[in-house]
Amino acid sequence: MMRATARFTVSYGDGLRFAGRDLPAPDRVLVPTRHGKVPVFLYRPAPGPLPIHVHLHGGAFLMRYPAMDDWWCRYVAATAGVVVANVDFEVAPRVAYPVAQQQAHDVAAALAGDGTPVSVGGFSSGGGLAASVALQARDSGSFTPTLQVLGIPSLDLSAEPRDGEPGMISPELRRLVRRVYLPDPATRLEPYASPLLAADLTGLPPAVVLTAERDVLRAEGDAYAHRLRASGIRVVHDVTPGVDHYFLTEDPVRARSTMAMVAGEIRDAA
Repeated sequence: MMRATARFTVSYGDGLRFAGRDLPAPDRVLVPTRHGKVPVFLYRPAPGPLPIHVHLHGGAFLMRYPAMDDWWCRYVAATAGVVVANVDFEVAPRVAYPVAQQQAHDVAAALAGDGTPVSVGGFSSGGGLAASVALQARDSGSFTPTLQVLGIPSLDLSAEPRDGEPGMISPELRRLVRRVYLPDPATRLEPYASPLLAADLTGLPPAVVLTAERDVLRAEGDAYAHRLRASGIRVVHDVTPGVDHYFLTEDPVRARSTMAMVAGEIRDAA
């Protein structure tokens, strides 16, 4: 199972450890949510109160392994000067939608509960989770994220994959996600599952949307960036040319500037 083998098979960020290597091991805390206590790993660049960036890892709602993004959490903490909260949300097949979305929101809202500035972000399915958190926070009035970072995000889980589509993310994997994490087809149309389908995007936080030229998910990210901007939201939309879904690993030279830009946006939003 992807859930069990991730720690042995995932190493995509090993060549991107540009900063934060000297940070101590993250603190593990448990944050209450409506679906139980969720482990969260806190990367602290300095003692004392600091803004928080909540990070949500990828893995297609099937892989529970927040350490896959240890390189990114260390980089953001060291470069942006914020605490990075790496969330260990639950995944399929133990749970189905909307558990991961609600856990992600509840963790971010809890961390913002004392007035601490909180931004939210993620990669791939985690990017979709970050967009969902922003929508949930707006709709419930729970807190106001300072920024949403949507990296190669999965934003429309209702779309039927087409056989023969090229790229790293196969139609078979996309169908598996829908079948295991969203077994009820009606839920795939809900905005918190598929943020691109939300009727109204006004009132959402500023966004950094990162897409990749050859990624099958690019159209979803590009469309969401366009809709956010049309709704009056400040959007930084960056497309990495010539790469597929692992956009940072495939072009580590450009990755340095992309990562620095994102860290700067997180720092400036805090």
